[in-house]
Amino acid sequence: MDRTLESLQYLIPHVLPHRDPALVFKDLNVVAMLQEFWENKQKQKAVFPSEGTVVYESLNSPGPPFVSYVTLPGGSCFGNFQCCLSRAEARRDAAKVALINSLFNELPCRKITKEFIMESVQEAVSSTSGTLSDADDPSTSIGAYHYMLESNIGKTMLEFQELMIVFQLLHWNGSLKALRETKCSRQEVISYYSQYSLDERMRSHMALDWIMKEQESPGIISQELQVALRELEEARKAGQELRFYKEKKEILSLALSQIYSDQVTSSSNDDQMGLALSCYD
Repeated sequence: MDRTLESLQYLIPHVLPHRDPALVFKDLNVVAMLQEFWENKQKQKAVFPSEGTVVYESLNSPGPPFVSYVTLPGGSCFGNFQCCLSRAEARRDAAKVALINSLFNELPCRKITKEFIMESVQEAVSSTSGTLSDADDPSTSIGAYHYMLESNIGKTMLEFQELMIVFQLLHWNGSLKALRETKCSRQEVISYYSQYSLDERMRSHMALDWIMKEQESPGIISQELQVALRELEEARKAGQELRFYKEKKEILSLALSQIYSDQVTSSSNDDQMGLALSCYD
């Protein structure tokens, strides 16, 4: 950990030239520092394809502890992991977590290189029942992972995560399984979805999938939403990147709101029909 902090402090003069490396993580104005970091990235044209601004979101709460999220250009999301007694404190804590991760992403070890790919594949093999020979077979999960890494050589891990989030959600949603049943190869699926970023249209399609699941298994959306909320809370308190869990929550909430809206509309139409028929009594 000490070596990592030394590496981050070494980077600070390059990415935040007006800041004192010894004080950067103690500065209370960490919100401004995070904004400055990404503005500098934008000036250097080293931003993500889906570039944007740093966006903060505070959960509605009548009192402490307060929760704040910050979403970075590219979509990576972080939250405050400490127990915060004010919204401003929660915002600062979330910004600090995001700044540390943004700086960490600048380290050479966070770039996807041939060496990085070899180590990542070996780690994937050791945590699954696969073998190293699977890496050359795109029809296997290890091979697909290897193919995706190879296709993103030179990118940082935050940039790679922007692509991976789509496949994580497609896997969770059941869409990848459905595509395999249509005889689509993993390479074809990866090539197709690598062209798209996660946007409102894709979220709406996934929400529609969950509405269809709800018709087959009533109550499944509420169950999944409870799981997503618990995972989001646990990941936030652990200081982890949150986008996958937050996107699941957003998609499921969208599906529930659509179901509720349809029910209200249907009920309203029934009332209007009843009123119209009563006029003929």
